[in-house]
Amino acid sequence: MRISKVFVLLIFGSFLLTSCRDTVKEKEVVREVEKVEVEKVEEPEEREGILERTAKEVDKEVNKEINEEIDEIGDDN
Repeated sequence: MRISKVFVLLIFGSFLLTSCRDTVKEKEVVREVEKVEVEKVEEPEEREGILERTAKEVDKEVNKEINEEIDEIGDDN
């Protein structure tokens, strides 16, 4: 009697475990991709106009004069 109960439980348990499995099969898709080489186009250097160049020169001179004034005043700390 015990053996038959154990046997029935084993069959019933195996039936439950096998019926719960996913039966959906997954497909693996492999796609080939072509490599495309992209050429890097060199951009020409930005050319500054006369106003920009003059402004840079004036800015350098003004900064130089400001630094000289700061050096003359000295450090208050």
